[in-house]
Amino acid sequence: MLKIHQLFFLNTLALFVGTLTIASFIGYYTLKEMIINDNINHLQKTLELVSVRSNQSNSLDHYVNAVHNQTDYRATVFDNNGKVLAESNIDKRSVDSMRNRKEVMNAVIEPYGVEVRYSATFDEDYIFVAKQIAFQGNIVILRLGVTLHSVMGYFYQLWIKLASSFALFIIIALIIAFKISKKAQYDIAQITHYLHEISAKNYAAVLKPEHFREFLQITLLLKNLVKKLRNRDKQKRKYTARLRLINKQQNDILSAISHEFKNPVAAIVGYTETLEEDPNLSLAIREKFLGKIHSNALKISTMLDRLALSVKLENNDLSIKPTTFDLDTLCRDVTSTLQGKYPKRVIIYEGCPKEVVADRTMIDLVITNLIDNAIKYSEDVVTLRLSDHAIEVTDKGIGIAPHELELIASKFYRVQKNSWDNSMGLGLAIVSYILKLHDSTLRIESTLGVGSTFSFELDTLVPKK
Repeated sequence: MLKIHQLFFLNTLALFVGTLTIASFIGYYTLKEMIINDNINHLQKTLELVSVRSNQSNSLDHYVNAVHNQTDYRATVFDNNGKVLAESNIDKRSVDSMRNRKEVMNAVIEPYGVEVRYSATFDEDYIFVAKQIAFQGNIVILRLGVTLHSVMGYFYQLWIKLASSFALFIIIALIIAFKISKKAQYDIAQITHYLHEISAKNYAAVLKPEHFREFLQITLLLKNLVKKLRNRDKQKRKYTARLRLINKQQNDILSAISHEFKNPVAAIVGYTETLEEDPNLSLAIREKFLGKIHSNALKISTMLDRLALSVKLENNDLSIKPTTFDLDTLCRDVTSTLQGKYPKRVIIYEGCPKEVVADRTMIDLVITNLIDNAIKYSEDVVTLRLSDHAIEVTDKGIGIAPHELELIASKFYRVQKNSWDNSMGLGLAIVSYILKLHDSTLRIESTLGVGSTFSFELDTLVPKK
């Protein structure tokens, strides 16, 4: 496995060589094409110049020789059918008809005919440019040609100079990369030595990388690690204390559950034993005792349901199923239901139609718990109020002390800890969880001996338009 400085050097080498190789290929073909196009343009301009002097010669043979001597280009004259009329470099009788040659055919229909191809006559690649000209009253085709080898000679000379420059650049880049690699090797050696010292418990060892900021950051991290190692025993003690606290909290929860279940279970056992021990009890008393047993069993069932719901909400195992409904109708239904449950209490509802998007069952549970809580801790009128922006439940009960306001929504917490009911202190905790799922928050305002107001905003429940 290679070391980091070796990988750096090799990757840098591969990057430079690869980049310059690709650039060389692209430059080679681009420059070659530019040179060929430049020669084509030069041939076209030469054709324009020599075509003007076509009438200064007595014969086509004399004319093509004059053009060849002046330009050093191969000159050939054809008629429109491709027959060779004159040739500057060889005997015209040895040249076959050029009727099917692309440059000749294009010269008839276009200003210029251009072709880069192999010439079987001279066994070389040529650049040909042809043009129609007038000679002694006749239209003929003059073609100039230059060997690709002669054209590319200049290109190869230029390319050798460019390749030499590329090679020099690669050598310089490799020297720089090698020096950077050596610096990286030095800093890595410093860090390695420092790690050996730390493994030997020498926490006073010094680490000072000299070249790279990244290694300086690693140095700072290593020094922080040394501090953490020194504090390891202290963290262990804190962790142990935390475990003890968690165990205590779990014991407190179990104790709270045991305490809350004790009264209804004791009542059920007591009534059951009485029924078993005294078979002569009257039918009215038996029915009364059976009703008490049934009532306490329902209380236990309700407590278990609330505890299970609380756990699901806290573990995010319960998701909301929002629908659009009228909150005013829901408030009236809840008020009517609780009024039937507590016929001796006065529950007042004040509200107006309000359409919301929420989980109707969960919002029903929230309002029911708030009113139920207000009834349990007050003896006077309980008011449910629905406004355009919030729902409020107000009672005139015992109130809540300031130091208890932050604890009132905690699980298993109740203001009157010595009294018993089937809430287990979970009602407000469930309300807080449900409102959190709806992006709302429970607000509590209370004064001792005056009463309390529990409310939550409806802005997050209003359907978006």
